[in-house]
Amino acid sequence: MEGIEALNQNMVDIAEKASRAVVSINSTLKMHSYGYGIAPVKGSGSGFIITPDGYVLTNNHVVEGSEEVEVILSDGSRYTGTVAGRDPQTDVAIVKIQGSGFPVLELGDSEAIKTGSLVLAIGNALGLPGGHTVSMGVISAKNRPMPWADFIFEGLLQTDAAINPGNSGGPLVDMSGRAVGINTAIIAQANGIGFSIPVNTVKKELHDMISTGRVNRQYIGISGMEVNSSIARRYGTEADHGVMVARIDPDSPAYSSGLRPGDVIIEFGGKPVNSMRDLIKHVSEMSGSSDAVFMRGRTRYKTTITMKNKKGKKVFITD
Repeated sequence: MEGIEALNQNMVDIAEKASRAVVSINSTLKMHSYGYGIAPVKGSGSGFIITPDGYVLTNNHVVEGSEEVEVILSDGSRYTGTVAGRDPQTDVAIVKIQGSGFPVLELGDSEAIKTGSLVLAIGNALGLPGGHTVSMGVISAKNRPMPWADFIFEGLLQTDAAINPGNSGGPLVDMSGRAVGINTAIIAQANGIGFSIPVNTVKKELHDMISTGRVNRQYIGISGMEVNSSIARRYGTEADHGVMVARIDPDSPAYSSGLRPGDVIIEFGGKPVNSMRDLIKHVSEMSGSSDAVFMRGRTRYKTTITMKNKKGKKVFITD
């Protein structure tokens, strides 16, 4: 019984402390309406403060296209926020409010957290008055994709902690009181399946978004599909894994390196490629030039790709 009471008190303490840094975000997008001219469309979401000088982490879809962003702190104080950086590909955005000494929620380690770990989802669920909503759950799975979304929605944390409209952009908090994810989506027809963007993904983007307003990514310029036995038979390749080049930009680093449609990339940067996710991850981690090993028909080749850094351009598009 004492153990349960101690766990309960620990969770109460974590929720209280973390909630101080969680904010509500009200956005207004001015859209043209036939017969009415320009009509404001309002939305709401959540976010959390990550620096004492007022940088707020949230989802891009919470603030995208907004001309006005209002940030409401847990004490009820209101600030006009400016969108300091956005990355539509990972659905992450940074909002800046003016001031200092703000309460901060520390970023944790989403790689280290294990399936089954207790977590709290905190946010402005349904825009209900009276303070933030806190829900408890576990990490149900890691490295989840969203098949219906863009390629970058890979490697998500899945949780059964209740996530509702308005929670978007709020934190998923571990039992050390640190944010391990940004709550971003649910499956409407399912029960207890929500998704959070791992904070380790976000950590790599923060400097770019704060300093330049966007994320600078390595670019090699291909579209591809994962190889399985049926694909291998159909296209006559001996590769039993990897990513087959489906389309290629003729002005891209991949084309300059000699890659062509039909080639199957099986290694990149000395690391095996078994899926699109592998290739996306390897490219994002590399800089400058990297070797790619690929199969063309029954022959194995090796080439060097000198990557470009294209702001805001997708590295791959999955078919």
